[in-house]
Amino acid sequence: MCVAEKAVESAAKTVAAREMKELTIRKARISDAAQIVALINEYARKGMMLPRSYGEVLENIRDFLVLTDGQRVLGCAALHVIWDDAAEIRSLAVADEVIGRGFGRTLVEKLLEEARELGLPQVFTLTYQEGFFAKLGFQVVDKKTLPHKFWKDCFKCVKFATCDEIAMIRDL
Repeated sequence: MCVAEKAVESAAKTVAAREMKELTIRKARISDAAQIVALINEYARKGMMLPRSYGEVLENIRDFLVLTDGQRVLGCAALHVIWDDAAEIRSLAVADEVIGRGFGRTLVEKLLEEARELGLPQVFTLTYQEGFFAKLGFQVVDKKTLPHKFWKDCFKCVKFATCDEIAMIRDL
């Protein structure tokens, strides 16, 4: 990396740190559910992730972290425990106005920290964003190697027979 690239990277980290002070990452609340659904489903309309219903988000609200400016949910991600040895990182979405500023990475890092605190040895994700998760230490694996409990959610998916998501795992 050249000096100019390092300077740009350093400036971006400084801006992200300043913005992080204005924004908060916290556990989701019931009152966040509608905004979480809207954010996720905006990405789903673009074909970048699978949609979630309001009911699904409410059922799993304890799994979610949100990035908020105090009133608006600008990002979300969930850690869904599948079994005693694995959890899934799912529903990672960041609003267009804050994309590219490191908030998606921060959400995932906080979920990885939570998974470690729970004593989980690994986490996985199903994604269309292979490069993003690879930078965070995730490795591509065959979907068939994922825990059997994982498949219960797949049976409900509209893409079950033609799933094109990439399975990735990270050991903790």
